[in-house]
Amino acid sequence: MTNEQVGEGAAGRLTRAAVIDAALRVLEERGLEGLSTRAVADRLGVRMNTVLWHVKTKARMLELMADAVLARIRYDDLPAVPRERARELAGRYRRALLAHRDGAALVTGTYPAEPHTLRFADRLVDAFLQAGADEKRAAWTAWTVTHFALGLTQEEQAAPEQGDERLAHAVAADTYPALQKTVAHLRQGSFEERFAFGLDVVLSRLPE
Repeated sequence: MTNEQVGEGAAGRLTRAAVIDAALRVLEERGLEGLSTRAVADRLGVRMNTVLWHVKTKARMLELMADAVLARIRYDDLPAVPRERARELAGRYRRALLAHRDGAALVTGTYPAEPHTLRFADRLVDAFLQAGADEKRAAWTAWTVTHFALGLTQEEQAAPEQGDERLAHAVAADTYPALQKTVAHLRQGSFEERFAFGLDVVLSRLPE
């Protein structure tokens, strides 16, 4: 039996869902920098070509992984008030990202037109439409919320350990006077508080 035949047999036994599940496990173990199709193949005990048979390219694998991250978002028990529903959806989105090592970095830069991603986007846009936003404002507000969540969560997952004082030491009053006045506020407060603050700012732009 040739190597190609071995790969074809393994590909037939595997499923795309199993490949993506293995990829997410590699992500948890190695982080995004250590994620590769070869690492996924090694975890599954198959050839790399077998993994590629299911996902075609690493970029496509990342898209499918990003969509799988959003699969954990629930849509039950959402608030009836549209603005509060949008707030809750944004919070669930952030928690889905945080549930995976480097989850925000994984999702950032992908553009998965896949069921879980589209379902979340549809629910968020609908909340803004129900809140009275026109179609453009609803779409752009959803875009703003998701990118804000991605950026802040990516920062949170890459944040330095407690006690890191590099920022305080770098911000001298004679060079960065405005930053020096506010440096304590730049460092204090949990990411949860920062997320709530930023979300309030965005949602305040919706029609009353």
